[in-house]
Amino acid sequence: METFKVPVGISNRHIHLSHDHIEALFGEGYSLTKMKDLSQPGQFASEETVTLIGPKGAIAGVRVLGPARKASQVELTATDTFKLGVKPPVRDSGKIEETPGIDVEGPKGRIHMNKGVIIAARHLHMSPQDAEKYKLDDGQYIRAIVPGPRGGILDQVLVRVSPDYALDLHVDTDEGNAFSLVNGQLLEVCLP
Repeated sequence: METFKVPVGISNRHIHLSHDHIEALFGEGYSLTKMKDLSQPGQFASEETVTLIGPKGAIAGVRVLGPARKASQVELTATDTFKLGVKPPVRDSGKIEETPGIDVEGPKGRIHMNKGVIIAARHLHMSPQDAEKYKLDDGQYIRAIVPGPRGGILDQVLVRVSPDYALDLHVDTDEGNAFSLVNGQLLEVCLP
């Protein structure tokens, strides 16, 4: 079986906001303030945070990621869903139809999202050049082998190919903790 190695990126809970929602939460004409770049080109963690408010509880200090998107989206871990009292599906980012909503509070206002709460499916970002090199297609699934005392196999890793992507395998903090992963650790990917 042919394999190659990819770095892992562990993603904490976060929110992507539309321009309208940024203004509703932070004020008219507001722009996000970049705190640091993320692994994917053009993406960044902003200085701004919000509070998520669900039927059972709230989580404060949720990082806003930029830049603004067409539609707002909240990405949670399964653990977060118990505290908030929401039941989102595991989904690929951007696929928010038939997902639950949530209330979001910022320093200048509060909004209700009718939809957009997901648990992000684990996925592998790659450029078209990497996809060609490793003979993978957008939408395909691969496996990643996690070494070590809490090792195992990450199955059903969705391959996402775009000229805007850099090679990085994304999991959430629940998955990262379960396998004792650290950001940047190299995982072996098994080709189908």
